[in-house]
Amino acid sequence: MSCPAPKLPFPFRVSRPRRAAPLCAFILFALNGVFFPGASDAAETDQIAAFSDPARIWGNGVERVIEEAYRLCFKTRIIGGRVMNLRMPFAENNERDLLIDTGWEFLGGGKGNPGMLWPLIEEFIDSEDFAEYTAALSDGREQVIIFDIPGQNWRSSRDLFDIARMKAGSYRGLPHRPYVLVSGQGVEDTDVYNYLYCVGLAGMDCSGFVWHVLSYIGREGGLDLGRTLSRVLGVPRGGDPSWYVGTAFFNSGSSQLVSVKDEIRGLRPADIILFRGADGAMSHSALIQSLDFSRGFIRYLQCTDEAPLRERGVHESFIYFDPGRPDLSLGDASLVWTQKRYAPFPGEKDSPFSDDGERYRAFPEQGGGRVVRIKVLQPVIEKLNRQQGHF
Repeated sequence: MSCPAPKLPFPFRVSRPRRAAPLCAFILFALNGVFFPGASDAAETDQIAAFSDPARIWGNGVERVIEEAYRLCFKTRIIGGRVMNLRMPFAENNERDLLIDTGWEFLGGGKGNPGMLWPLIEEFIDSEDFAEYTAALSDGREQVIIFDIPGQNWRSSRDLFDIARMKAGSYRGLPHRPYVLVSGQGVEDTDVYNYLYCVGLAGMDCSGFVWHVLSYIGREGGLDLGRTLSRVLGVPRGGDPSWYVGTAFFNSGSSQLVSVKDEIRGLRPADIILFRGADGAMSHSALIQSLDFSRGFIRYLQCTDEAPLRERGVHESFIYFDPGRPDLSLGDASLVWTQKRYAPFPGEKDSPFSDDGERYRAFPEQGGGRVVRIKVLQPVIEKLNRQQGHF
């Protein structure tokens, strides 16, 4: 999943960052005892589990906890005879319903967590309709899949004119009715994503993902973050705090938020990166997982569909910087942000930004991007980091 190290303009060499355990570890773990029942003894299971343990790479501090929360957003499944590592889709209410009178809501309003969403997603994947969908994508014939998001359904068009238009770049889809050209040579993980998003209405929005990680950090340190912040968030009795946390809150003047000067040397894991929109409000949020000051990179995690097709949804991203210049701001143009931005569906209008760096630096007249952290989480993070001697 990680992006390869780019050729950098700096006069030094940056090593490839530490990566999450290879996906084969999860696949082997998932398949252990399925195809090879004789290999499912306790010793081998423990060995595989140890290999895929986030602590093997990230230690036992908050970086490990964030990685665990991130990995909960992935699920390994065998679909159409292929082993796939599915990622949680991006899903934001009111994002695509501008051209129709009847809208729709994603499961949990885009604020659901993996524990709630994956069982529902599993039901969609195991449904007869999904089986028909995968069969259509595996019949050996080119076709255009036309999704109807408010209707939560799909249809296949093998009309030669529809196919020719798609190949010629004449996109006929609408925000609530995406068109996708498929080869008929079998289902891909991107096809599963399209189905879960358009038919299943499943996924998390950007702030929903950030809140999931922050809440997970709190639980690992013995803090119920939702209950602690419920009064600040204005959560009514019996309400779910996740519904009241959004990028607007992260950009608010709440006393529970600490504004962080975005110089690299002052950043920490669990800091929230905010990206501003044209109206001056923050329109996107992401979360720092790790910083390597000796090799010069920042790994941050986010959920968005303006990304390469195979990265839509929850994914990791990187920023490279000169290790000799930790005083640089995230807004400095010399930094290399590797995360490219594309339209969610091929043929739709491209993102106005080529990469996350351009997006972070956008709208300087409004203040550009910023970084904040949750005050009440800081003692928890310090406690977690003391477990491995980090301060």
